Amino acid sequence: MLRGLLVLAPALVAGISFASTRYSFAEDVKLPATLTFTAYDTGTAGFNIAVGVGKMMKDKYGTDVRVLPAGNDVARLAPLRAKRAVSAAMGSGTYFAQEGVFEFGAKEWGPQPLQILLSSVDCNCGSLGVAADTGVKDLKDLKGKRVGFVVGSPALNQNSLAVLAFAGLSQKDVKVVEFASYGAMWKGLINNDTDAAFGTTITGPAKEAETSPRGLIWPPLPAKDKEGWARMQKVGSFFFPQLATCGAGISPDKPIELGNYPYPIFVTYASQPADQVYAITKAMVVNYDAYKDSAPGAGGLAADRQTKNWVVPVHLGAVKALKEAGQWSDAQDAHNNKLIKRQEVLGAAWTEFGKSNPPTDDKAFLDGWMKARATALAKADMPNGFED
Repeated sequence: MLRGLLVLAPALVAGISFASTRYSFAEDVKLPATLTFTAYDTGTAGFNIAVGVGKMMKDKYGTDVRVLPAGNDVARLAPLRAKRAVSAAMGSGTYFAQEGVFEFGAKEWGPQPLQILLSSVDCNCGSLGVAADTGVKDLKDLKGKRVGFVVGSPALNQNSLAVLAFAGLSQKDVKVVEFASYGAMWKGLINNDTDAAFGTTITGPAKEAETSPRGLIWPPLPAKDKEGWARMQKVGSFFFPQLATCGAGISPDKPIELGNYPYPIFVTYASQPADQVYAITKAMVVNYDAYKDSAPGAGGLAADRQTKNWVVPVHLGAVKALKEAGQWSDAQDAHNNKLIKRQEVLGAAWTEFGKSNPPTDDKAFLDGWMKARATALAKADMPNGFED
């Protein structure tokens, strides 16, 4: 278990080249004529926020931003790795990809050196939404109920397990129903194919579920339940208690104690040039007022609301923009450098494992990699984070 830590434009058919692309100028920000982001399915919070950022870039810089919807973490990152997109609006899957675990422990992937531009923590939270007609009131009532999982999305699935752990439940205590995508899972809840689905409280599908005949509730995760939170953070260390004041069935007058982590997290690969990451991040920082009200949750992207010292590093280009905004410190710099070093250790371990004639069987390959990963991190005196 985990212990540690749009604007629509024509499709891009090749990688983004800043050397050969027309630039738009505003202040000292230089953006290309076209950018491609990825996000969860159309109508989700991450997609809607990415669209809002894209509209700002179109209005301010003449840059067309295309947002590609994708149903899981693997699908969101594949265009970035293929250089067909520059950033993805991710969630906790960012951490799993960095660590090379779950689906990212497969031979086709391995640890991914993802780094952050900006991330959002707003009035919303992330938890299990449950169909109201199930009669569930508390998380413990989910025992024996159907819980949606998404193939290829370790973030969603692990997050669901973390929430279940709050009530002392595990995967064996529920009936897992697998879906092809995040959107399909929430449609499954509406269509009575599952009883619970993980998502942010402001996601479009949750609002649709709330107004459906089944209805929707969010079983609470009270901050005062220290034992529950200890169990939850063993499975998802990146969660923290938060009072949700917005979302499906939630308002400032009807808040609910839930859990949260930054979402969406706009990420890119470490290999992306610092100047282009700086330009994108700077555009988002200086034009915050132009998109902060464009979609629920967008307000959390403010430079002064960034989650500090999280489990994934901030890209050096974004660091420059945050420094200019007065939102970076020496302590953050030291923490960030340690996280970058961790990515280097994981990358080197993956390379060495690949040279060791690893098993061809998928399960044996993953088992072998997890052992090699653990050895490399122990040698570097770094926490594993995924011990049983």
